[in-house]
Order: sequence, then C-alpha cells, then structure tokens
Amino acid sequence: MKTYWQNYIDGAWVDGGAGRLDIINPGTGEKLAEQALADAGDVDRAVIAAARLHHSGALSDLRPVERGRMVQAMGRYLLEHIDQIAPVLTLEQGKPLWEARIEVEGAARYFEYYGNQAETVEGRSIPLGKDYFDFTLYEPFGVSAQIIPWNYPVEMTARSLSAALATGNTCVIKSPELTPLSIAWFASAAEAAGFPAGAVNILCGLGHEAGAALSAHPHVNQIVFTGSVPTGVAIASAAALNVVPCVLELGGKSAAIVHDDADLDAFETDIRWGIYFNAGQVCSAMSRVIVHESLHDALVERMVGVAQSLTVKPGIEQPEFGPTMGAMVSEPQRDRAAQMVVDAQAQGAHVPTGGHKLNRAGAFLEPTIVSGVTPDMTIANEEVFGPVLSVLRFSTDDEAIRIANGTPYGLVGGVFTRNLDRATSAARRLRAGQVFVNEWYAGGVETPFGGYGKSGYGREKGREALWNYVQTKNVAIRLRG
Repeated sequence: MKTYWQNYIDGAWVDGGAGRLDIINPGTGEKLAEQALADAGDVDRAVIAAARLHHSGALSDLRPVERGRMVQAMGRYLLEHIDQIAPVLTLEQGKPLWEARIEVEGAARYFEYYGNQAETVEGRSIPLGKDYFDFTLYEPFGVSAQIIPWNYPVEMTARSLSAALATGNTCVIKSPELTPLSIAWFASAAEAAGFPAGAVNILCGLGHEAGAALSAHPHVNQIVFTGSVPTGVAIASAAALNVVPCVLELGGKSAAIVHDDADLDAFETDIRWGIYFNAGQVCSAMSRVIVHESLHDALVERMVGVAQSLTVKPGIEQPEFGPTMGAMVSEPQRDRAAQMVVDAQAQGAHVPTGGHKLNRAGAFLEPTIVSGVTPDMTIANEEVFGPVLSVLRFSTDDEAIRIANGTPYGLVGGVFTRNLDRATSAARRLRAGQVFVNEWYAGGVETPFGGYGKSGYGREKGREALWNYVQTKNVAIRLRG
C-alpha cells in the first residue's frame, strides 16, 4: 500500500493544489494513506486537457471498432490487476474482500460490453423524396465530467467511463473523498490500452470546491453524477447555467412487495443480497419489505435469522464468499444509520435484531431488522444507506402499491409472487425505473437503470445509456442532378 496517491491530469501524475487528504480505513478507524487534493485550478487544467484532445479529433475521429478495442483492453487490464485493486478497495471502503473482487469484475464487464457496442451507434436515413438525401449522425458531446460516489467507486467509474470513451468523449473524473484510491487504476488502464493523454483525467477534491468547479466549468459538455438528492440538485443547477445535459442517479427507498404466495425460501437469499451486500450502502438496496399481513410474523422471523447469520468484521479478513458483512464507509455514516434506528423506535417501530454499533474499532453496525414500521415514519421515507431493513404490512394489492409508491423516490422496486397476472400488474403500477420480479437485482449490465421522481433522470447501463453520451446531428442535402 502506497502512503501517498496523486491525481492524474493530462497523462501525468500530479500533486493537488489543495494539499493532501487523509484516507481512513473504516475497518480499523486508522489512517490508510494520503490522497492529493485538487483545487479549482487542477480542475481547470484537467478540463482544458480533455477539451484540447476532443477538439483535436484524436479520439472521436478513430474508427469506432478501434476505439472499442481500446475500451475492451481497459477491462482486461482491470482483471489482470484484480489482486492489487481489490485489497485497496476493501481497505478504503470497508466491504469484504470477496465483494471487492465482484466489484472489479463488474467494472471489467462494463468495458467489455461498451467496447462491443462502440461500432453499433449508427444513424439512419430519412426519406424526403427524390430531390433530397437526408441522414442523421451521432456525435460525442465532448468533455464528460463524471462525479463518482464512494459506495462503488470502481464499478461506478467504469459504468460511465466505458460508455463515454466508447462514444468518443474525453473524461474528467472526480473521485470520492472517502474512497479515491482504487480509481487510480483507470489511469493506468487507459495508458495500457493506448488512449492519448487527456482522454482520462482523475482527480480527488472536496465537493464544494473541486466538485463545484467541475460542474460549473464552461468547457464541460455533459455531466454524470451519482449521489444524494441535494448534491444532484446543486450540480443540475450549475449545469443549467451552461445549458449542459446531466445524467443523475440519486437516492432510493426501494420496496419489495411480498405476496402471500411468494417463495419465502428463495426470498431469504434476496434479503442477504438486497440489504446486506456492501452493508446496505447501495442506492437500489431493498430497504423496505412490504409483506402481506398473513406472512408478516413468519417472514420477520426469517429475516432475523438471515441478519443474525452474518459475521461482521473487517473486510480484509473476509477473502472467501460467505455469510459475512464488512464495515460501513465511515463512522459518521454508521452513526447516522444507527440514529435512524433509534428514531424509528421512538416513533413506535420495533427492532427484533441489530441496531447497535459493534464494540470494536471501525465503522461497524449490526445487520438490523426494523418491524412495525408504518408509511408515515421517517425510516419508511428517508434513505438509511446502511444495513437496515424496514418491514411494513399490507392487506390488499392496492394498498401494497400505494405504500411502495408513497415516497418521492422511484429507483427500483420488486414484487414476489407466483401469480403472473399479479406480477405484471404490479410491474406496470410501480413507480420505478427498474422492477424486479422474484429476484432482487435481476438483470445486468445489459439492462437500463435509472430513476423516477427524486431518484434522478437519464439512464445508465444497457444500450440506452449510450444516448446520454452522444448528440444527434441531421444532414439534409438538396440534390441538383
């Protein structure tokens, strides 16, 4: 582990104008390393480098298949260095080492997928009669500013970076203050794949300084952000002043509706993955379970069993797949989640298991179940972003949908039932960008992902995401022959 990590601007590793930032290991509470901290001047240099390369045409003028092969090569580089990347990701973020490896593999998959898609972004001809030849082109926006969240720094960087490069954009990435280290490998991957200087720029800076400077920079042409609603509003407001389009993937309070005919044995696996993977620090986590009243007590008992089966300890001590959970990303994040559980109890909810900090160093919270939750409670409406599952009752299908749609968010939703008519009806009525039926996190890189309401707009993943990174040009030719 290096003790000091630099930023990467215009093909060179550089210090930060704002000094250095201490990176803390959430598994121990101890200092892990120092990260160069960028200021507005660093942001400007990175954006100018990206804009210069874009205007040169060195990237956008490439034959798409050539650019796609370079994108694919970045993914292979990540897999070749997974034994180096995954431990760093675990140490800075807190997740088990086996989860970190899954994240790096997922990141590589984005480069494989979008590398394959690069040569399929095709225009079309439009018939206007014999005197005209009309067609459309898709052109890259130019400089794509990408502001990355701390919960999945490697995978979320890959998600936007791969699509942007495949379509010929240049990129400036602002890494998260809590987990910036593992993102450094994207710079090395870009170099190894043959991307020219300026194509990929990576810097870590505070949101109110570097983040604000990047989102308001006049030479940024498109912005991708994943994070909280207030920050998303601030970024969109800054972008609007420059008339710059954004892709915003914001918060969620996603609900799984469990009907009386659901397969509860299978649903136990969904509980494990839906709320305790990455210690619940997932925008699309299964944070609410809305269960039919006839199953409520039996399902809560099963949930408690799942929660109590998990071993919670530092992620670096968990190399093998299994019933384990790591630390949350920081002690303030852990304390906020624990306080929300206390507040829920004060409002009348029950905590059949969990809810307490572990009596050890590090940002650990017990896997938690909160039952007796009603739709008016704070914990039923606000994102916990931790290993805390809220359980609500319903008696009719209409009531279940009403509860599920009763928050300002609409990222994902789920329905668990053997009844196909009931499942398809719920899928239509749920106010969410993605609906899972009988498996939480069904889908993959190929399936579009994004929110309704305050969960944001624009789509990541799938072919649909490519259209966020290109703009349409129409060419109309009057024939004179």
